[in-house]
Amino acid sequence: MKILMVCLGNICRSPLAHGVLQHMVLDEGLGWTVDSAGTGDWHVGHAPDHRSIAVAKRNGVDISGQRAQHFTKVLFDDYDLILVMDKQNYKDVIGLAKNTEQKDKVRLFLKDDVVPDPYFDDTLFDPVYKMVEKRCKELLQELS
Repeated sequence: MKILMVCLGNICRSPLAHGVLQHMVLDEGLGWTVDSAGTGDWHVGHAPDHRSIAVAKRNGVDISGQRAQHFTKVLFDDYDLILVMDKQNYKDVIGLAKNTEQKDKVRLFLKDDVVPDPYFDDTLFDPVYKMVEKRCKELLQELS
């Protein structure tokens, strides 16, 4: 199983989801690949936001080694499942899909909701982490 987490800049939400699920996958001994990307290219090559690194670290997950990458059409071929954090990310990713098979790989990370972007609100990092952690536990059960 190869899973890609996608948000806007690939520095807050998707690195958290990437790190949390990867941590769980390693704990379970699953041979899955987990990665993340952003629909925007402003932060390519940068580490996650320091607040995302800090909240992950407080919860026993190290995301400091991640580096932001830009979501491009080529990534459709590399992943089985592409999970996006909000409806705009969904529109942006679906807009790059060239066929139904690629579109079928894309889903909202939260089935019926969006993960709020904490970038402009420091108080959202802890709730976003908890939201991501809960959903990653569900994903592990659903997909394994």
